[in-house]
Amino acid sequence: MPAFLCTGCGLQYPISEEPPPICILCRDERRAIPRERHSWTSQQAIRDTHFTVFRRIGPGIMGIGTQPSFGLGHRALLVRTPEGNVLWDCPSFIDEATRILITALGGVAAIALSTPLSYGAATEWSHVLGSPPIYLHAADRRFVTRPDPVLTVWEDEAVEILPGITLLRCGGHFPGAALLHWAQGAEGQGAVLAGSSLHVTPGGLLRFMRSYETHIPLDALSIRHIQEVLEPWPFDALYGGWWDQVIPHDARLALSLSAERMIEALSNPPAY
Repeated sequence: MPAFLCTGCGLQYPISEEPPPICILCRDERRAIPRERHSWTSQQAIRDTHFTVFRRIGPGIMGIGTQPSFGLGHRALLVRTPEGNVLWDCPSFIDEATRILITALGGVAAIALSTPLSYGAATEWSHVLGSPPIYLHAADRRFVTRPDPVLTVWEDEAVEILPGITLLRCGGHFPGAALLHWAQGAEGQGAVLAGSSLHVTPGGLLRFMRSYETHIPLDALSIRHIQEVLEPWPFDALYGGWWDQVIPHDARLALSLSAERMIEALSNPPAY
C-alpha cells in the first residue's frame, strides 16, 4: 500500500489503501484549493518520471530539489557543519540515489521544517536517512499528516538543535513558521534560512504574506515581530525556499527596507 502524496502541495499521508478525501493543507484558507482540483500519487508512481538534483547554493549549503517540479516546487537545503549536517525542509520525492548522495555528503543529523508548505515527505526522508529527528513547531502540529516517533515538536521561541544552529519561531505565514539561524554561515557572518516563512523577490527584497495563493499580506504587527525575532541574530545572507530565492549579502538591510516599505503601504494605501 502506498503513502499517498498530494500533487497540489506535495504533503505525504499515512500508508493506506485509498487516498484521503481531502488534503488538509490544500483546503486550508491560505491555499483554498477547490476539492475538485485535488489529485494523488505516490513515491512509487513517480520514480520513473522524477529525479533529485543537487546544487551548491552558498558556502557550506547544498540545495536539493526534484525535477520535474513536483507539488509546490520548493527545494531543501543541506547545511554542512563539523558537528553534523542539518536538512532544512523536505521535498516530497526521495529515492535510493538521493540517499547515496546525501550519505556521501556526511548524512543528516537533524531535519528542521519552516512551515507546513515545506513538510513534503519529511517522515519518509527521515526513515531513508537513518531516522534523524524532525523538528517542527507545536503551533503547526495539526498539519502533521504522518505521525511518527522521529517527530520532535518544539514549543519555545527558539531552540538550538546543533551547536551554532538555532531554530527561531517567527510566525506570520503560519503560527509556527520558523527560521533557521546558522552562526557560521556566510563565511562566519551568519546566515538565515527562511524556507517558506519569508519570500525572496527577484529584486532581492522580501515579501511578508499570510497567503501567497490569495495574495493576502501580513499585518504590520506581524512584520514587526519578524524583525524583532531576527534583531539579536547576526546574518549577512538569507536563503528562501525556492531555487533562485537567495540574498547572498546585506540580507539584514534587505529585511529592513522590505519591512518598512510594506508597513508604509499597509498604513497608507493609495487613494484612487
